Amino acid sequence: MSIELKTEAEIEIMRQADLLVHRVLGELEQMVAPGVTTAQLNARAIEITKEAGAEAAFLNYPASSPSVAPFPGVICASVNEVIVHGIPNDVPMKEGDIISIDYGCCLNGFYGDAAKTVAVGAISEEAQRLLDVTEQALEDAIEQCRPGNRIGDISHAVQKRVEANGFGVVREFVGHGIGRSMHEPPHVPNFGSPGMGRVLRSGMVLAIEPMVTAGAYEAKVLEDGWSAVTRDGSLSAHFEHSVAITESGPYVLSRP
Repeated sequence: MSIELKTEAEIEIMRQADLLVHRVLGELEQMVAPGVTTAQLNARAIEITKEAGAEAAFLNYPASSPSVAPFPGVICASVNEVIVHGIPNDVPMKEGDIISIDYGCCLNGFYGDAAKTVAVGAISEEAQRLLDVTEQALEDAIEQCRPGNRIGDISHAVQKRVEANGFGVVREFVGHGIGRSMHEPPHVPNFGSPGMGRVLRSGMVLAIEPMVTAGAYEAKVLEDGWSAVTRDGSLSAHFEHSVAITESGPYVLSRP
């Protein structure tokens, strides 16, 4: 499929959607604490989205299988071994948990999308290292977002950082293009070889999202049809930014 290149004006519209994403993630991070439920985080995300006049991107998103109900949350709330697509629920989070909060919205016809993994109270040194390495892998990937580079350069940057630190890179789920739709071409894997894949061009906007495990990289989807977890039950972290490719370098839309 062809990739829609965005104009500078369209990228600035996307920037506004992504700044709302940044705001929501920031407010929800402040709420995270032992005893708080992911349903409470979801409720606050609903409030902010409505106040901003935006549309929630994930709510009622259709599943790949017709036998699975559309996604019921405004956020994906993925705790501990849940990699992505965790459904918000009424189970209180516990001291030592980690939670990936993923949020997307549509504002003025364009989508924004980002995610971050945060600690619930005090966490183990290994869990903190997982978070740090995953976030650094995202920064390494963003640095490759320059015209003339290739998707494989982004993918390899993530894989190199993650595997050098003894962690696993999830294969089943990938980043994506973003714009007038939540998910656009191209796919942006978190593993691969440098110099391979599509050439990056100015005007492309990519949602880059390393998903990293403390153990093996294999995943499975639970009976709810959405929640993807590590097969070995190890912790998983997930960070994401929406990034525009520009002649002057990477433009991270989802941070101030």
